[in-house]
Amino acid sequence: MIAATGGNNSALVAKTTTSTIPIVFTSSDNPVERGLVASINRPGGNVTGVSWFDAELGPKRLGLLHELVPNVTIVALLINPNNPESVRQPAELQEAVRVIGLQLVVLTATNAGDIEAAFMAMVQNRVGALLVGSDPFFVNLREQIVALAAQHAIPTLAGREVVGANGLMSYGSSLADAYRRAGIQTARILKGAKPSDLPVDQATKFELIIKLKTAKTLGLEIPPSLLARADEVIE
Repeated sequence: MIAATGGNNSALVAKTTTSTIPIVFTSSDNPVERGLVASINRPGGNVTGVSWFDAELGPKRLGLLHELVPNVTIVALLINPNNPESVRQPAELQEAVRVIGLQLVVLTATNAGDIEAAFMAMVQNRVGALLVGSDPFFVNLREQIVALAAQHAIPTLAGREVVGANGLMSYGSSLADAYRRAGIQTARILKGAKPSDLPVDQATKFELIIKLKTAKTLGLEIPPSLLARADEVIE
């Protein structure tokens, strides 16, 4: 069987390669809309997997970031243009940006050099806070993102794994948990289950995590209301 754990792109490539070998994917997007499966409950074909619909959480994340730094008027969104799951995120944020009254600056990165350039653009545009798009690429470069956010004193909300690398705040599902779920799906297939009959596993728990040490470094005081709602507060 094939484990396609690089998001929709890797899963779609695997699907076009074979219609018989079982494929288990991990995706932060809607697998039905992306053409991976016929439905969540009955995928059909040879593909199933795990989806946590992370790409749809942008407005919620923007609201949390605004609550943390209410005086900020310009917010940046960093996405990977090579990932179709990320490309949709700016459009999903537009209504939330309008309601809150913020200005959104969309920046793109496909390599480490692009991330450096993106932070330079944030400084030039006087960006006051950053949302990092949902993408395994940014998880892999989390230490660089955290270091640049600290260097330029830009409060950043990103994935859980970024907080683990001394990031400030995250909201969403755990990538590690998604891979664990994919492993369970894989085991079921290896024991005889058919992908066509195995429902796509969906994340149902989303966590707000705040790292106080990073907040202190940035000179931020976390609002008590935000701390009260946090699932995990890291000293």
